[in-house]
Amino acid sequence: MAEDRSKILVAVDGSDQAFEAARYASQLFSPNRIKVVLFHVLTKIPESFWDIEKDPTLILREATLSDWRDRQKKKIQELMDSARQLFLDRGVLGDAVITKIQERQVGIARDIIHESQHNYNAVILGRWGMSLLKDFLWGSIAEKIMGSLTHLPLCVVGGRPPVGKILVGLDPSEGAMKAVDYLGTILDGTDLEVTLIHAVRALDEEIFHNAQESMESVFEEATSRLQKAGLSRSQITTRLAKGVRSRAGAIIEEALKGGYGTIIVGRRGLSYVEEFSMGRVSNKIIHMAKELAIWVISWEGAKPS
Repeated sequence: MAEDRSKILVAVDGSDQAFEAARYASQLFSPNRIKVVLFHVLTKIPESFWDIEKDPTLILREATLSDWRDRQKKKIQELMDSARQLFLDRGVLGDAVITKIQERQVGIARDIIHESQHNYNAVILGRWGMSLLKDFLWGSIAEKIMGSLTHLPLCVVGGRPPVGKILVGLDPSEGAMKAVDYLGTILDGTDLEVTLIHAVRALDEEIFHNAQESMESVFEEATSRLQKAGLSRSQITTRLAKGVRSRAGAIIEEALKGGYGTIIVGRRGLSYVEEFSMGRVSNKIIHMAKELAIWVISWEGAKPS
């Protein structure tokens, strides 16, 4: 197997949304450039019982824990097999798609984060679980992962986002440019469309003009990097949004209006102030864009394998 494949961790919780996250990943990455690990943390009792002060055997009086575990193992294995087949159908080699089911060690979120430290290049997870209770629990797990997993690019997939159009939130920071670099590592140079967007809150013409001048070189540099990664100039567009109330809101609005399925933003800027600002923007986008795939690219994880 080629050593330059990106190693991708897809966290699978047994839900339809986890399957959609796997489907999205199978369509986004070039088949000859990835190695995929489909990862599930198996609980001995339902996850909902870890955080409540009740005896699970009382709650599960209609079914034994053993029966529950057997059903869960069967269901997750079926989903894992189906998710694996998505990648095989796209042309990923069999030995490059691995399923890994692990007993819960510390907690689902911490187990996923611990697994991510084993030479992965990115982590992908679905936004929701299988039911109202499952949604709440998985949402809590996803929140923990998003807050703690800062060493790698992270993608949170909601709904069934299309793959063909990608929107990159850009500013003059190195963190944003690292997002461009990471995008370059996953492109296969086919028919993807990429738009680079920068949002300016101010309505003042002088401020907007200064921002426009500042972003010209940034757009040029980002475009050059994407062309080196295999995109043609005709596949790349730039947009400067003026007088927006919220940068995160403007990026999401552009994505929804333009039919984009993916938003990519950097997690960090060049300074504490920029890092704080960019962190707020990326967090808002993740929480607001519930039907899209949102990539948050960290500095440390933005390098190709």
